Amino acid sequence: MRPKKTRWVKCSTASRVFEPWTTSLGTKKKIILSLDEFEAVRLLDYEHLSQIQAAKQMRVHRSTVSRIITSARCKIAQALVDINTLKIEGGCCKIV
Repeated sequence: MRPKKTRWVKCSTASRVFEPWTTSLGTKKKIILSLDEFEAVRLLDYEHLSQIQAAKQMRVHRSTVSRIITSARCKIAQALVDINTLKIEGGCCKIV
């Protein structure tokens, strides 16, 4: 397996955690969203950039951005539907 290419992100290195408001249901597990996944969500869904534009900013190929955003959206959906904690941390990233 090839080593992952470094992704360039423009976000805080501080850890972010989003926990369900209700604790009566009991959080099943913690979902980890990497910094590059968070950056892809920020660029595509918040900044409304195309995958090509996001790829240029992250200094990776467009197909890599496509895989990253698919994984990120799946994790976010899982955290929302299953009422899990979502923690943003880690990944092979460099801060711009």
